[in-house]
Amino acid sequence: MTARSSLTIVLAAGEGTRMRTSLPKVLHPIAGESLLAHVLAAAPKGEGAGIAVVVGPDHQAVERETKRLRPEADIFVQRERLGTAHAVLAARQAIARGADDLLVAFGDTPLISAETFARLRAALAQGAALAVLGFRAADPTGYGRLLMDGARLVAIREQADASEAERAITLCNAGVMAMDGRHALAILDKIGNANKKGEYYLVDAVAIARELGLEAVVIETSEDEVRGINTKAQLAEAEAVMQNRLRRAAMDAGVTLIAPETVYLAADTKFGTDVTIEPFVVIGPGVSIGDGAVIHSFSHIVQSTLGRNTQLGPYARLRPGTSLGDGAKIGNFVEAKAAVLEAGVKVNHLSYIGDAHVGANSNIGAGTITCNYDGFSKHKTTIGEGAFIGTNTSLVAPIKIGARAYIGSGSVITRDVPDDALALERSPQTTREGAAARFRNAKSRHKK
Repeated sequence: MTARSSLTIVLAAGEGTRMRTSLPKVLHPIAGESLLAHVLAAAPKGEGAGIAVVVGPDHQAVERETKRLRPEADIFVQRERLGTAHAVLAARQAIARGADDLLVAFGDTPLISAETFARLRAALAQGAALAVLGFRAADPTGYGRLLMDGARLVAIREQADASEAERAITLCNAGVMAMDGRHALAILDKIGNANKKGEYYLVDAVAIARELGLEAVVIETSEDEVRGINTKAQLAEAEAVMQNRLRRAAMDAGVTLIAPETVYLAADTKFGTDVTIEPFVVIGPGVSIGDGAVIHSFSHIVQSTLGRNTQLGPYARLRPGTSLGDGAKIGNFVEAKAAVLEAGVKVNHLSYIGDAHVGANSNIGAGTITCNYDGFSKHKTTIGEGAFIGTNTSLVAPIKIGARAYIGSGSVITRDVPDDALALERSPQTTREGAAARFRNAKSRHKK
């Protein structure tokens, strides 16, 4: 049997004025990815799966985000805001190509899943011309009610037009919809704007489908999955739901979260086996954590890779481009950026390692700094395997420290150090016998 083709239209033209920000609404992040990114990730992919995103005028940032995630996507601009059906028809050119299934989604519903899209499509495959996503609302106030006749959807009644009995219905419209591609344009083109706002509403598709003698059905999902984002408070609520999902998935996969409610994950975090994460850890996008790794409390990681049996923190920060080899140990109050630390490297405390490559089994003493920025450009520090960098050392890049080299504590190293060499740079110590007592006496006389 030939697989059904699909076209997903994502409506992403909203300005997000209630969020009181200049950032387009669908670009606000949860779990390290934009709202739009979550929807595009859930939409059907692969052969026969088309995607179109409807954006507002001058929303080039939304276009860029779309192309970053789904390069094959078509972009359409809705220049006037004349309702949801009008927004869908902005993608008429894509609809006219005739996909078997037309899915209409919203760029501000990031919790929707690929499984839900699949259930909507399954309803079309079973003969429905229209499938509407619905949910049982704890408080249905403000939502369109789904009016049913047995298993068939009769109409969607908006709150303002609903009777008292209809307002008591808790089965509500989530907005997401699937249409049989053979009938989609016929239904959409019949939607009128004879209403108070003079807009074209997608909900009218249900009544039109019935007028055409076509079947409309409801697919139910949870209220959480169809949360729309219109305010910063709703953004935070969606973040909480997403984090609970990610934590549960991590623990189901074998990750130990000692206090899961305090750990924040990104949607793309990758875990090996036997990983342990202590309380109050933040993991941003682009992080991969190897088998047996332990992340201690109050650590922050973004765009970094941790090898097997690594230890991080507490109070450690890995910035983008950091890679820890197997068995590496990063201790408290250590920051690394664009740094490769090979297997067995130890940076136990109070150090900054930036734009650096540290060879296997090297030891970096407390207070070590790679001085990588000269006010204009970044420069690289290379440390050979087995090197020992004493405490309170500044390595002024660009610089190379050889394998098994030893740097004395308190040094400012500005020149390359060969393999197996000892480098020490500090002023000679001066000791003046009795000077401390003389100093105290002088100070005491001055006070009198």
